[in-house]
Amino acid sequence: MRNQIIAKAAAVAMTALVPGIAFAGGPVDDELVIDGEIQMITRAAPPEGHPLDEVLSGWLYRTEETRLLETDTFENPGMLEVQDGADLWNTVDGSAGKSCASCHGDAEESMAGVGASFPKWDEASNRPINVELQINKCRTEEMGAEAYKFDSPEQKALTAYVKHQSLGTPVAIDLAEGHMQSWWEKGNELYYTRTGQLNLSCASCHEQNNGNYIRADHLSQGNVNGFPTYRLKQASLVSLHNRFRGCIRDTRAEFPAAFSDELMALEVYVTWRGTGLSVETPAVRQ
Repeated sequence: MRNQIIAKAAAVAMTALVPGIAFAGGPVDDELVIDGEIQMITRAAPPEGHPLDEVLSGWLYRTEETRLLETDTFENPGMLEVQDGADLWNTVDGSAGKSCASCHGDAEESMAGVGASFPKWDEASNRPINVELQINKCRTEEMGAEAYKFDSPEQKALTAYVKHQSLGTPVAIDLAEGHMQSWWEKGNELYYTRTGQLNLSCASCHEQNNGNYIRADHLSQGNVNGFPTYRLKQASLVSLHNRFRGCIRDTRAEFPAAFSDELMALEVYVTWRGTGLSVETPAVRQ
């Protein structure tokens, strides 16, 4: 089964490289229903203060072939790494002799809806944390295990597994927690700040040119409700901070460290911009 899914994903990725074949259009009017049962919210009314009239999932901007991969759990290549995450959830690690399941039990029950509310305010560190940092906090403080390194296969897989338990749940973070509002404000400022030799901001692509083409790709609103996302280009799951850093690199600017204050503030703000969209993890993108 694993080889069949990988072959299917590779074939779809190749169509995006052939001139005239399967170029993205959109946003389309299609509905995203996973496995014929889970109705996903791909269009939502914006929260108060949002700069756009409607919040749209990146799924609406992808090619038909790519969109179809996400409609079927069996066909979705990102589910292979989600399954790896399920194994990690039940794996005992660290000096305390615990697994994630030791404290949290069945993830389908204990983690249902949890991923849709991150980033959250962490009182101990006096800053927001995302799912990756929460996992590392549990590992070091509860399991006596080492924190996962940024973008390690284990970190991506377990994060995807946790967030997958919120599949279909609308994104909703609480800006009233702690000092989340001030981090939102910092993220908002960063979103509109032009950087790099190309003098571009996040808004340059995802707000001012949302719906236009860049090279052979169609620019979406840049919402992050599907991360970790399976990108056909990389043929693997891609984490949100990896994608942030990739975008910053593409402006020919020096990118911050993963989980830095800058990128955590940006995650708070960009997650808020996708309020109301369903968690799609693992989404499939080109």
